[in-house]
Amino acid sequence: MRNVIVILGDQLNLDNPALEGFDCEQDLVLMVEAQHESTHVWSHKARIALFLSAMRHFAQTLQSQHYPLRYLKLGDHEHVDLASAWLALLSEYDPQQIIVCEPGDYRVLKALEDCASTLNKRLIVRDDTFFLCSQADFKRWAGQGKQLRMEYFYRYMRKRYHVLMAGEEPVGGKWSYDHENRKSFSKDGPQNIPAVPEFEIDPITQAVFADVERLFPEHPGRIDDFCWPVTRAQALLFLQHFIATKLVDFGTHQDAMWQSDLASGAFLWHSLLASPLNLKLLHPKEVIEAIEQAYVKDNLPLASVEGFIRQILGWREFIRGLYWLDMPAMAEANHYAHQRDLPNWYWTGKTNMNCMRQTIKQTMQYGYAHHIQRLMVTGMFGLLAEIEPKQVADWYLAVYVDAVDWVELPNVVGMALHANGGRFTSKPYIASGAYIKRMSNYCNSCSYQPDLKTSAKACPVTTLYWNFLIKHEQVLLNNPRTLLMVKNLNRFNDEEKTLIQHKAQQVLNALDEI
Repeated sequence: MRNVIVILGDQLNLDNPALEGFDCEQDLVLMVEAQHESTHVWSHKARIALFLSAMRHFAQTLQSQHYPLRYLKLGDHEHVDLASAWLALLSEYDPQQIIVCEPGDYRVLKALEDCASTLNKRLIVRDDTFFLCSQADFKRWAGQGKQLRMEYFYRYMRKRYHVLMAGEEPVGGKWSYDHENRKSFSKDGPQNIPAVPEFEIDPITQAVFADVERLFPEHPGRIDDFCWPVTRAQALLFLQHFIATKLVDFGTHQDAMWQSDLASGAFLWHSLLASPLNLKLLHPKEVIEAIEQAYVKDNLPLASVEGFIRQILGWREFIRGLYWLDMPAMAEANHYAHQRDLPNWYWTGKTNMNCMRQTIKQTMQYGYAHHIQRLMVTGMFGLLAEIEPKQVADWYLAVYVDAVDWVELPNVVGMALHANGGRFTSKPYIASGAYIKRMSNYCNSCSYQPDLKTSAKACPVTTLYWNFLIKHEQVLLNNPRTLLMVKNLNRFNDEEKTLIQHKAQQVLNALDEI
C-alpha cells in the first residue's frame, strides 16, 4: 500500500486536502470512532451524536464515490482510543506513508505523530484549506510587530480577500458596526423569531442515537431535541435558511438573551452554522460569499452583514491562528492562579442563579448557547468565581456541539477567563449582574437581586464582580479600558469594601450551594 489517508471526525468534506492525489488502486482511507474521544472530557450526548452521525454519513459519501475505506464503528472494535486503533491498523496495512489534514486538536496531532514515529512511518500533515489563513500566514502576520488584536487581523483579512470593500476602503466607511449590534429586547421580548430548519432523522442518525444511549448512558445532556445538520446538504439548508429568514435581524439583538422554553427562543436570530463549519460541511469562503451576495441583492442591513462576516473572517480565523501559535502553553494558562473546582451544577443547571440555570438548561437540552451566554454568563462566572481554567475549558469542550479544541480553548482561556493575561484581549470581560439584567429577562425570575452586593438576596455575580475589582484594583487602574470601572470603587468606604469581600468569601466557599 502506498498511502493511508487518516480522516478525522471534523474533516468531513471531499475537498479534504488529505485526499488530493488519491489513487484507489494504491491508497486507503481510514476513519475511526474511538470511545476516548467522548470520554476524555465528559461529552454531551448531542455532541457525541453529531460527530458520529456526520462521520457515518461522510463514510457513506466516500463509499458512493468508490473510495477504498476502512471504518471502525464504536462497539465493533476493542480499541479505546485513536492512537491504539491507528497503531493496529497501520501495522496491518504497512503503508509507505500516512497523510492527514491538519487536526483541530493539538492532542490528536501529537498522538498521530507518536504513532507514525513508533511505526517508523513518514507522516505528511497537509495545510487545512478550510481556513482562509494558514498557520504559516498567521505566524507571519503575528510576527510583524502588531498587537495580537482581532481588529487588526480582521482588517488584514478584509483587504486580503476583498470582502465588503470599496476599493481600499471598507464599505460604509467603517470597519466594524459592533456598537450597533448590542441592543437588548423590550419588555415584550423577541418577536416573530424564525423556526429552526427541520429535516428527517434518517436511519443512520437513529442508529447513532441508539449507540449513544447504550454506550454513554450517564453522560450529560439529551438528544431528544437534536436539530443539527449532519450532511453537507443539510448544512447548505441551514445556510440558506439563515440568509433568507434571520440575517436581516441578526445584528440588532445578537448579544441579547431571553428566557424561553421554545427552540426559537434559545436560538433567536443566530445562524447555527458553527458546527457545520467546524465539521467542514461548509467552507467559510462559500458562507462569506453567500452573505455578500445577499447583502447586494436584498439590500440587507450593513451592520448585520458586517457583524456576521466579522465572526467568520475575523474572529474564527484569528482564534484558530492563536491556538496553533500558543499551544501547548495555552492549555496550562492560569494568569490569576485560580484553583477552585467547577461547581456540580454546571452539569445540571440546579442553581438558584436564574441566568446560569437558564443558560445551562438550554445547553443541556441542545448542546448550544450563543456567544454572550458563553462569554458573559457561564464564562464570566467562571472567572469571578476563581475556577481553575482547565476545568472550565474542559466543560466547554464537553457540552457544546460545535466544540473543537482549536476554537473552544482560546475562547475560554483568552476571552472568558482572561487566563492568559490578555495575550490577545485588552481587558478581562467582567460585569455585575446589572449587565445580565440589561441584556436579558433572566433577573425577573431569579432568587437574587442584581443591584445587591452584600445581603442574603445579593446576586453572586454582582458580589464577585466587586470583589474582583477590589482584589485586582491596582492592575485594573493601569488599564485604560478598565480604569472607569475600577474608579467606581471610590463610592465605597473601607467598611463597605470589607463587607463585599466577606460576602464574596461566603459565596466562594459554597459555590455548589448558590
